[in-house]
Amino acid sequence: MSQRFSGTDSYVSTDDLTLAVNAAITLGRPLLIKGEPGTGKTQLAEEVSRSINAPLYRWHIKSTTKAQQGLYEYDAVSRLRDSQLGDDRVHDISNYIIKGKMWEAFESDKMGVMLIDEIDKADIEFPNDLLLEIDKMEFHVYETRETIVAKNRPLVIITSNNEKELPDAFLRRCFFHYIRFPDAGTMKQIIDVHYPGLKNDLLEAALKVFFDIREVQGLKKKPSTSELLDWIKLLLAEDIPADALQADDPNSIIPKLHGALLKNEQDVHLFERLVFLNRRKQ
Repeated sequence: MSQRFSGTDSYVSTDDLTLAVNAAITLGRPLLIKGEPGTGKTQLAEEVSRSINAPLYRWHIKSTTKAQQGLYEYDAVSRLRDSQLGDDRVHDISNYIIKGKMWEAFESDKMGVMLIDEIDKADIEFPNDLLLEIDKMEFHVYETRETIVAKNRPLVIITSNNEKELPDAFLRRCFFHYIRFPDAGTMKQIIDVHYPGLKNDLLEAALKVFFDIREVQGLKKKPSTSELLDWIKLLLAEDIPADALQADDPNSIIPKLHGALLKNEQDVHLFERLVFLNRRKQ
């Protein structure tokens, strides 16, 4: 694999994240990405795919997802129905083998990017069930007695929100990187990518409110990068000036259009209560 990732015009990649991606490419190891929701884990796979001009295969994991589904599934129900209808297709079992995303990636004539998104949503045995396939880049199809071997080893990018611990045997096979929440400087770069030319006073005011909210102790859900971008989009659409974000009016103690940042009533009430108490002390 000679491809190198260097970031894109629509994704701000820190030096250590860029290094992690290229290390995974060099080693031929899966890249395990962790970080707060909204820090760009899923988007990373899309941008790496675009940067190195590689096809992207997305496998979004749910609580009911089984590892086998990423390889292939045998549609026995359709075969039974066709046999009852006298369809000649039943004589070739391969007609009822449904290829999964990993099979598609293995068949690619060029190196692809395989995204296994939110692996921690699945059953605890899910990662272990993929150990051999990710390690050896091959799997066996029992129904047709064939072994599928990757033509080109894809770059496997695995995301996790840390909802459950991953097995040690799985972790040993991965190159790990934790996306730290962006500091103010990096966040300015991210905002500039999405909203070039944003007035500096609005940018500074929005960032102050955003980071102040994130520092509130006891929030159930801290606002993420993607939610900040949504909020700024709304501020621009409603033409809300910077000074309106720092209002001293006690009736507007939470930010305007706060529904983009605070996503449950407990956090809204907590924020209102803390800001009100702080103002009483002043």
